[in-house]
Amino acid sequence: MAASVTRVFVSHLAGLPVFDPGGDQVGRVRDLVAMLRVGRRPPRLLGMVVEVLSRRRIFLPMTRVTGIESGQIVTTGVLNVRRFEQRPTERLVLGELLDRRVQLVDSEEGATVLDVSIRRLPARRDWEIDKVFVRRGRGGALRRKGETLTVEWSAVTGFSLEEDSQSAESLVATFERLRPVDVANALHHLSPKRRAEVAAALDDDRLADVLEELPEDDQVEILGKLKEERAADVLEAMDPDDAADLLSELPEEDKERLLALMRPDEAADVRRLLSYEERTAGGLMTTEPIVLRPDATIADALARVRQQDLSPALAAQVYVCRPPEETPTGRYLGTIHFQRLLRDPPFTLVGSMVDSDLPPLAPDTPLRAVTSYLAAYNMVAAPVVDESGSLLGAVTVDDVLDHLLPDDWRETDFEESEHG
Repeated sequence: MAASVTRVFVSHLAGLPVFDPGGDQVGRVRDLVAMLRVGRRPPRLLGMVVEVLSRRRIFLPMTRVTGIESGQIVTTGVLNVRRFEQRPTERLVLGELLDRRVQLVDSEEGATVLDVSIRRLPARRDWEIDKVFVRRGRGGALRRKGETLTVEWSAVTGFSLEEDSQSAESLVATFERLRPVDVANALHHLSPKRRAEVAAALDDDRLADVLEELPEDDQVEILGKLKEERAADVLEAMDPDDAADLLSELPEEDKERLLALMRPDEAADVRRLLSYEERTAGGLMTTEPIVLRPDATIADALARVRQQDLSPALAAQVYVCRPPEETPTGRYLGTIHFQRLLRDPPFTLVGSMVDSDLPPLAPDTPLRAVTSYLAAYNMVAAPVVDESGSLLGAVTVDDVLDHLLPDDWRETDFEESEHG
């Protein structure tokens, strides 16, 4: 979009970077703020909710937007860093107007809002919402989806009514380009009702990734509003250590009921983690590191390291063990860092190149000792081995950081205290 373009659909603005005049990024667009007017007058667009680099959400007035250009927002550079607080007369465009059920004035037919467009008024720096992109009818499994059309704001009614059964389809679509931590941040700032709607609309894997980034209170709230079967599916999709941490926050009866609904192998991993003290290597570890038999090749190892769903810390090294390869494994033989895998021919057997000098951690190793171990050996992950010599899992540096930071670090990160 060139700066001269005066109309844009708001879905195109979600997540766009915001730059100052010098070209430095100051944040990203998370929503837009509008004020409804009496009658059928188009709402005035007041500004944007911008998440600055410190994760604080601030208000950027439209009068300070100098350009909506290709893939970015340009401002005057003058920003008020006070945290944004929504007023009763204000509406969040992405969070409250999209997906709303409205009525077409001419036909009195129901429709769903998919998007709205904003335009800059001629010879002024003011903006307003002028058009609404809707889908006629309710759709559903037994009938074809209605046609879509763009109408003037005055051609629909229903925006001033309270939410009823507002779907989250379009809002979820705006999250597709965001990382899980950014989606979690957005969810944290929604109302409980809207948060539950969006969580219900996310697929299991995506919701699992997002839950792992939310404060514990939000995790428990969202999980508690899911049907139990769905909650069990989401717990299965989470990393076992994160699922165990979440389940440990629930009443014993609820925890056991959800564990019983999970697949036996997934539940077994989580139960094993719950059996260890929280701030020990056993309580911190993940039970799904990369495990290879000694007769596997470097080519096999690199294929495992390339798996997209692995975190960088887990992909940093592989663990060589005797069968079985699922944790608890057979006898643990040693570790190979991925850099070493890049130095030797692909047909080399991993059993011939393991580092067996690096001592593993016992499952009861306290957090302080785990931290010292990672620092002393310059590692991003460490093997956890029991008395019989079986690999139980691996502790990664992100697991350690989660427990070194204050218990409410996610909450304070989202809310961002006044002194940063």
